[in-house]
Amino acid sequence: MIASTFLPSRFRGEQPNDIPAPPSKANQKLTPILQFVSKIACLHPIHTIVVVALIASTTYVGVVKESLLDVTRSARNADWSSLTEGSRSLWTGPETSWKWQSFDSGSTKPKDAEHLALVTLIFPESSADAPQTAPLPHIVPLPQNLSISHLPTTSNTLTAYSQDSALAFAIKYGQAAEFLSAAQEIPNDVPGQESRETELGKKEQKMWIMKVAKGYTRGSVIRWIHNAWTEFLDLIKNAETLDIIIMILGYLSMHLTFVSLFLSMRKMGSNVWLAISVLFSSTFAFLFGLNVTTKLGVPISVVLLSEGLPFLVVTIGFEKNIALTRAVLSHALEHRKPDDRATKKGKSTKSPTPSEGIIHYAVQRAIRDKGYEIVRDYAIEILILVAGAASGVQGGLQQFCFLAAWILFFDCILLFTFYTAILCIKLEVNRIRRHVELRKALEDDGISRRVAENVAKSNDWPRQEGKDLAGKPLFGKDLKSSSVPKFKFWMIAGFIAINVVNICTIPFRTSEISNISSWAGGLGAVVSSPPLDPFKVASNGLDEILFTAKSHSQPTIVTVLTPIKYELEFPSIHYADSPQGIEGEESNGNDSYTGLHEYGVGGRMVGSLLTSLEDPILTKWIVVALAMSVALNGYLFNVARWGIRDPNLPEHPIDPRELAAAERFNDTGSATLPLGEMPPKEPAIPDRPITPAYTDDESSSQVSARQPKAPTLMKSPAELEKLVAEKRVYEIPDEQIVNLALQNKVAGYSLEKSLKDCTRAVKIRRSVVSRTSATEDLTGALERSLLPYKNYDWERVLGACCENVIGYMPLPVGVAGPLVIDGQSYFIPMATTEGVLVASASRGCKAINSGGGAVTVLTHDGMTRGPCVSFDRLERAGAAVHWLNSEVGQATMKKAFDSTSRFARLQSMKPAIAGTNVYIRFKATTGDAMGMNMISKGVEHALSVMMNEAGFEDMNIVSLSGNYCIDKKASALNWIDGRGKGIVAEATIPAHVVKSVLKSDVDTLVELNIQKNLIGSAMAGALGGFNAHASNIVAAMFIATGQDPAQVVESSNCITIMKNYHGSLQISVTMPSIEVGTLGGGTILEPQGAMLDMLGVRGSHPTTPGENAARLARIIGAAVLAGELSLCSALAAGHLVQAHMAHNRSAPPTRSTTPALPSGAMTPVSLAMTSAKSPAAIDRVAASRR
Repeated sequence: MIASTFLPSRFRGEQPNDIPAPPSKANQKLTPILQFVSKIACLHPIHTIVVVALIASTTYVGVVKESLLDVTRSARNADWSSLTEGSRSLWTGPETSWKWQSFDSGSTKPKDAEHLALVTLIFPESSADAPQTAPLPHIVPLPQNLSISHLPTTSNTLTAYSQDSALAFAIKYGQAAEFLSAAQEIPNDVPGQESRETELGKKEQKMWIMKVAKGYTRGSVIRWIHNAWTEFLDLIKNAETLDIIIMILGYLSMHLTFVSLFLSMRKMGSNVWLAISVLFSSTFAFLFGLNVTTKLGVPISVVLLSEGLPFLVVTIGFEKNIALTRAVLSHALEHRKPDDRATKKGKSTKSPTPSEGIIHYAVQRAIRDKGYEIVRDYAIEILILVAGAASGVQGGLQQFCFLAAWILFFDCILLFTFYTAILCIKLEVNRIRRHVELRKALEDDGISRRVAENVAKSNDWPRQEGKDLAGKPLFGKDLKSSSVPKFKFWMIAGFIAINVVNICTIPFRTSEISNISSWAGGLGAVVSSPPLDPFKVASNGLDEILFTAKSHSQPTIVTVLTPIKYELEFPSIHYADSPQGIEGEESNGNDSYTGLHEYGVGGRMVGSLLTSLEDPILTKWIVVALAMSVALNGYLFNVARWGIRDPNLPEHPIDPRELAAAERFNDTGSATLPLGEMPPKEPAIPDRPITPAYTDDESSSQVSARQPKAPTLMKSPAELEKLVAEKRVYEIPDEQIVNLALQNKVAGYSLEKSLKDCTRAVKIRRSVVSRTSATEDLTGALERSLLPYKNYDWERVLGACCENVIGYMPLPVGVAGPLVIDGQSYFIPMATTEGVLVASASRGCKAINSGGGAVTVLTHDGMTRGPCVSFDRLERAGAAVHWLNSEVGQATMKKAFDSTSRFARLQSMKPAIAGTNVYIRFKATTGDAMGMNMISKGVEHALSVMMNEAGFEDMNIVSLSGNYCIDKKASALNWIDGRGKGIVAEATIPAHVVKSVLKSDVDTLVELNIQKNLIGSAMAGALGGFNAHASNIVAAMFIATGQDPAQVVESSNCITIMKNYHGSLQISVTMPSIEVGTLGGGTILEPQGAMLDMLGVRGSHPTTPGENAARLARIIGAAVLAGELSLCSALAAGHLVQAHMAHNRSAPPTRSTTPALPSGAMTPVSLAMTSAKSPAAIDRVAASRR
């Protein structure tokens, strides 16, 4: 258990969620340092990014120009010392039992041992099926005084596909240099070969020439790419099948790691940019590490990088960046949630002040929680890599471990500086964008700019009632968080197992290299080039040399040289000098910037940058990079979206046990007394009006601090006149302001503006209304009434929701449910004073849940406004209707309408003519706002364009609303065409649930619905009222969620349909005109907004405008479905009781035996309800009130 703590966290999988241990001493010392560094980066993010980018650019120039692209440093030359780089020496003799063993160049040469050099010459694309032909052994120019023997070549797995040929020779080591000098050019002995004429007029033919025998080797991107590709192909050609499979798996895993990074960041709120920032940070760390490694003299080749980088990416991954991002987002989203630990200790928690900033606060808290763990993981990984670099393992792994350790070191630094700065900018841009969009949407809906600004400021971050959006699974809903560490663990374990098998099989190989201790060279061996594997290059040749040595009992040392590649080319082209003028330009260029070197490191850095700009290819890349930078910045500041998870999607599948527990909690049948029979308490007179709790952004200390004490010193009449004239009414005592208002010297409607204190203004207005002589007999008690007015956020009401405010009306809010709607559970908030309504709806929810929940469909979405315009003559009115129906008219009006708002989009226009009047029904989507003000503004502008630009100057706008909308009135138009959101909700309840929960049966409910809701409503001439009590649920939810209560008229249009579906009850409600919004109006008030928060639909939808309002309409439709089902069941149960009584059955205890009262008398509640405690009795009481 203790050893596991030394593993990086991602390899430990999920840890038990125990009580966190106190931070260690190292944690306490390291965390403040990390917080300080990240604080600097957050306070100066632009400076941090620019500085890091400038250093990275300089490093890039240094790495590319001096390391990778410098062919003169990386390419081998045709001299002996260059050709022997990376060679490997073996020896055999009686001491080794005639088996090959590794031989160190610094070791003492065995007595009488013969030292040979094994040279392999490679001729690309020269096999039997290739277009070129390799030279035969006798064609190779061999000096007469040298002893050279031809050896069989060694094939590899891809020989059949590579089309390469080879020649192998064994020569005495001391004569090898002379042989290779003579073999730099080999004639191409092919008849009829191509020839050319040189500039000097001589004819020449192609020859096989050593590729390293170049005259001009100046670095260039093209040559670097060519050499890198050639080295990579050589690596593939000489690799074993198992190695190739492992490399392919490594590259696939690396790309899957990149994909998982983008998916993880997308689930945490960023589609692209945070993932790209992580890649930029890792790339910069790679450049820094590569630069430091090459400066220390460690050879790094493209082949080494191509082999090692995939496994470094897979094993290290990006979990640290993801963990830090998740922690920052979690603290940013929950910044209002109090600290439970501090609360338990009785300490008040400090919330981030505006000057401190939510983002800076979140970063500091995230680093406090995760910083030490991240750095510890980095340290462990770096120590493991340093141990690998010091171990002396061969094959380039030693050099790569050294490079990887530096990469991780710089990656750790950049994580807390560069990436943190980008994360802060991204979150700040998202906050500002959300703020601006919300403010503009409220302004479009008619809210004043001041109120819209206040509402937007308090809703900069989406609130999900304590849900951690950033803590969702990063690799899909069905993949556990431990799956990725397990995958990496087993992959690494597999690689280790393969290498262990390779090491264990060494003693059983024909050519033994048992002296493994000779591999260990410590960190000093890092600077040497990784040697080749002699048995992959010349296995057959070594076997023949071993056979000869053993036959003659001759100890032999063999140095296997790196294969030498040839190319078939004309000598004049191969040995071509540098392009004319380049060297001169290079020298001139260097001379032109030599003066900058006098300014030290900065001067040399600027000089190298200016020199690099002369490279035409690099210059083009810089132009491309600048263009991409402009595009990226444009997206960041203009197209950034808040990509949080869609709050309307279910977070997880419905758990039947959790749902049943929630239903039991809200089951009125388990109450000891039915609703309405609770024993009354002694009335108590409160010392102050009962008011809601303080709002989220308001505490008692803030209220007292925000509201200064009113002046008490009475003013003289002259002073009063002066203060009123100078608009300093707030300096006058309350009593004198009341008198001035009664004398009409101070306007009562503008007290809030005059006093600069809304609560004080409401208090004074109450006094003025109480003392108004015209109504004093009735309103005299208002000043001392129990209507509350204190501790309310009147700033949001002012100019948005109500005028001449004298208080607020508290209403009880209950929750019905939970109700499963489209796969997600909701508690339904209902503000009502009608007893048993919530309990009845809860019973319907329980029955619907038993059948799998409710399913809803959005049939249409569009708010309407129907202005009335008139003309002098009928033909002009007809022309207007014809133009409005034409394509030109539709396009013109839509363009004008859509230009007034970013959310309002005209869908259709329906003109109707009555005499010389034309009524035009505009229908438009309005985002998440209910949209009456938004669509009115669009209609006004569209009519103006029609009148001034379309040739209808004689048109007279009678009214912007001509009752053709039609708003807040029952109408056939809304019932047929719809208005707002059209919703259909449906559920199927099994027969046994109908019997056990609803106390009825399927056929009885179907028959009741036909007789009551369909025939009965038709007999009454109902208009959209083919239901039991849809308006009851709609009104309660409208009040609770801040909707316009007057629009209950058309929003409760509903037809309820029931039928027997294979023995089960299928019930549906169709509501064509639900007019709701989650933005603007009463939704800006905190209590109503809290109910929208509870439903997950507050404010505008982050990605799809209008989705939150549509979801609210779906929820209302499903709640109406539950209410209809429960009430109809109660009525049906009453019918069943009457049928039993008609057959002389015993009277049920739920039916009162009290005779009916005379007509017109009101039935007391005590007579309508008995002592029965069944839910059906509760619902029948509700039914009796319809």
